[in-house]
Amino acid sequence: MDRSAQILTPSQLNILARDLLEGTFPMVWVEAELGSVTRPASGHMYFTLKDARAQIRAALFKPKSQWLKFVPREGMRVLARGRLTLYEARGEYQMVLDHMEEAGEGALRRAYEQLKARLEAEGLFAAERKRALPAHVRRLAVITSPTGAAVRDVLSVLERRFPLLEVDLLPSLVQGDSAAAQITALLRSADASGRYDVILLTRGGGSMEDLWAFNDEQLARAIAASHTPVVSAVGHETDFSLADFAADLRAPTPSVAAELLVPDQRDLQLRLRRFAARLVQLQRHGLGQAMQRADRALLRLNAQSPQNRLQLLQRRQQDLARRLAGAWRQQHERRLARLRHAAVVLRNGHPQRQLDALKQRLLRVQPRAEAAMARQLQRDTLRLRALARSMEAVSPLATVARGYAILTREQDGRLVRSPLDVSPGDTLKARVQDGVIDVVVKDTRG
Repeated sequence: MDRSAQILTPSQLNILARDLLEGTFPMVWVEAELGSVTRPASGHMYFTLKDARAQIRAALFKPKSQWLKFVPREGMRVLARGRLTLYEARGEYQMVLDHMEEAGEGALRRAYEQLKARLEAEGLFAAERKRALPAHVRRLAVITSPTGAAVRDVLSVLERRFPLLEVDLLPSLVQGDSAAAQITALLRSADASGRYDVILLTRGGGSMEDLWAFNDEQLARAIAASHTPVVSAVGHETDFSLADFAADLRAPTPSVAAELLVPDQRDLQLRLRRFAARLVQLQRHGLGQAMQRADRALLRLNAQSPQNRLQLLQRRQQDLARRLAGAWRQQHERRLARLRHAAVVLRNGHPQRQLDALKQRLLRVQPRAEAAMARQLQRDTLRLRALARSMEAVSPLATVARGYAILTREQDGRLVRSPLDVSPGDTLKARVQDGVIDVVVKDTRG
């Protein structure tokens, strides 16, 4: 057996152990006591998570260590979330955290997350069920503590932006065991009254325990079931409650909620001035159009008067008469011009004048024609004599005149040029200068 294949270095063994550890354990939550808390200049945090029987090394790296809402101290109980791993350099098993909170708040947060997930699964927070706020709020119900800073902020902003708004303060506890039930009852009563356009739930900031009344399930269901739109402004901008998710609108702070609910009176005054100017412009435009329609109606009325219509017809008759006389004169002048032109053409085209012109042309042309005919006759005579000389030079008769004969076969008249063209016994005709001699072939020699 080859042992070298099973021998590992410490680095290899630690890598295998780390992969096995990270692949086996998912993200885990641990509730424990802090110990050996150190925070070097790098910004990372190192400590131990322990109970009465065991401990584990842990690390919270920058920048997540800067997001903590509390200062970790030894002996503090915390709820930590992270993954298990192994630090290879020292072979130490440890937990790398991505979140840590105080243990008491952690229990509330787990309850909050569980209830939020359940209500969200029911569709209680769905965007399609949320109601739109009215464009103009006339009556507002504010459910909050009458002595808190939130109500002062809301009333101050409402007074500054829109003092005409009717505001009813419905005082209630905003924290403690009975706060959720009191807020729920006031909300249902305000909704059932039908008096209000919007209901505002608000309070100032605090810890999760301070805001817990607004994470009540019955309150969230009452908000979702309300026929009146509900606005939630609970705590600071970073605080979220179940009332925020169930409400039709969530405002980050009470002051922002007041700004969202009512317009600024200065903006309204500016809009009113613009509307007034537009109204004056429309009135002027309408008055101008009405005056134009009146003027056109007066013109039509005057045009329909019998005297005006008679004058109009007389003017039209006079105009037509002038146009008719002018047209008759133009037509008469055009006809006279055509007649004068026709007379000139007729005089120039008289038969006697044409005959005299043809005689004159004939007298001028006849000598030239006779001279041309004489020249052409002379040229033709010369050409004929030249052709006769050429034909005599190539004529077979000229050859016959020199003592030769032309032989042709009697049966087909073909010319005999060679002994091969005839056979013994064939009859030939021999043309000589002064006649034809019949010849019988006795023999051929080539």
